[in-house]
Amino acid sequence: MCGIALSIGPEADPAIFRRMLAVLAPRGEVTEARYETGLLAGTRRLRVVDRERAVQPWTSADERWLLCFNGEVYNHRELRAELAALGHAFRGDSDTEVLLAAFERWGANAVHRLRGEYAFAVVERATGRVYLARDPLGVKPLYWTRKPGCLHLASEVKALVGHGAPIGEVPPGHHGWADAGGHVRLRPYLDLLTLGAGLPLIDDPDEAALLVRAALRDSIRVRVDTDLRVGVVLSGGLDSSLVLRHVRELHPDCVAVTVGVPGSPDVAYARRVAADLGVPHEVVELRPRDIRLADIREAIRISELTEYGDIINAVVSVPLFRRLRQLGVKVALTGDGSDELFGGYPMYHEVGPVASRRLFLHKIRNLGRTELQRVDRTSMDHGVEARVPFLDLSVVELAMRLPLELKMRDGQEKWIVRRAFADALPDYVRRRPKDPMSYSSGLHERARLYKPFFARLHRSFGYHLLEPVRRDFDSVLTRCGNDLDRAIADGLARPDYTVLEHARDLVGAATWNAAPMVRRLVGPRRTRGDEAPLPG
Repeated sequence: MCGIALSIGPEADPAIFRRMLAVLAPRGEVTEARYETGLLAGTRRLRVVDRERAVQPWTSADERWLLCFNGEVYNHRELRAELAALGHAFRGDSDTEVLLAAFERWGANAVHRLRGEYAFAVVERATGRVYLARDPLGVKPLYWTRKPGCLHLASEVKALVGHGAPIGEVPPGHHGWADAGGHVRLRPYLDLLTLGAGLPLIDDPDEAALLVRAALRDSIRVRVDTDLRVGVVLSGGLDSSLVLRHVRELHPDCVAVTVGVPGSPDVAYARRVAADLGVPHEVVELRPRDIRLADIREAIRISELTEYGDIINAVVSVPLFRRLRQLGVKVALTGDGSDELFGGYPMYHEVGPVASRRLFLHKIRNLGRTELQRVDRTSMDHGVEARVPFLDLSVVELAMRLPLELKMRDGQEKWIVRRAFADALPDYVRRRPKDPMSYSSGLHERARLYKPFFARLHRSFGYHLLEPVRRDFDSVLTRCGNDLDRAIADGLARPDYTVLEHARDLVGAATWNAAPMVRRLVGPRRTRGDEAPLPG
């Protein structure tokens, strides 16, 4: 939807605020701001819903409240009808207006009624108090920092590093108030640990398959409720292919985009899927040598990520969303979150059910600073709003109620998803095993060559004011035998890679990257008569 920035307090400086808002320029199309004594608020708005009238900051009819909002509320029409029946008069058709009306009516309890991906701030103009909230999974971000006499808020860390002070984050599923003195007090309004608690386990495969099918379809339905062309990030795997299949059915004005090395698994599978579904398809073809240190630096600058593996995936994501924006796409759907929910990682199946559930919850609770942060930053840096249907709260709650044996069966991960859509996708997609994004694109090893530079580049942007770069938790977990407590302790004791670990990694990456050159040098030279025949 946009990027938001606020400076609240007697020392709020318009020049500093303008610089903060300018940093967020890629997240939207128009800059909208309001300047008052002690309150500077603005957005860089990506116009998606009620494009001409949903101007921000949005103020209540009585001028008491001011809202800055990033994201989408997918049930805004239902909420509008409920609020209208209670006597609220609306000026436009935006979810922005509905959100503030819901807050006026229900206060902090309004978050329990929202279905969507959001982060927002509501300021009481007379007192300078500000209410903050972020969606349960952390799809949309919100950060803050405090200087004497001023509280600064922004959608991205890079907008706050210029203050030189420690930066805090509004955690996923949290809300609360900051007072005029800048003291931020947040608490959870939804605890993922208890989601689905008290509801019966769904252990019948037929019932589970029907529920998974219905939940995912409905989640995609509300995310394509737009008159804009919709993009789909397509790897050719199970999850993204399912998203594309539903988008094509529910919103035919769509396009799929894939990134990868020519001939890589992602490119090969995606071409076939898009052709079979009859969807326009764009492929961003990169060769490993196309990725250079400047691309690594740019991916770190954009993504603000703090784990090495996520940074590598960001390197692959940046050109993908760049191409979507070139195509004029402002709304895109991805398949992110399915692996975490439906058993797409081997670790879930290598421990007992109690330990597996703990690992499952740890993954879900950290998505906001890992995979979802990568998706938000790399998409919004190109003015594309990425939506994640697998992480609709209804889908997450359903996954919480499914036993592990429905997620992994007969050696297949995400078994229940494959069962649910057995008639919806061709066998070559349903049988394709899980393959991490950067690996299946064919670009992982090239990006890995630059890993020793990651931490230094991260610090150069000031992102350590939030948190420093650290080892990939999945790698730590594997070395600790999937013992979560041991892995957390090990990560705290030795957060970053050692020089020796970097050296070993560099040798491995260098060997992989040198292999094609060695083959060209020592292999037999082809003559014109030796050329391979063209297919067909």
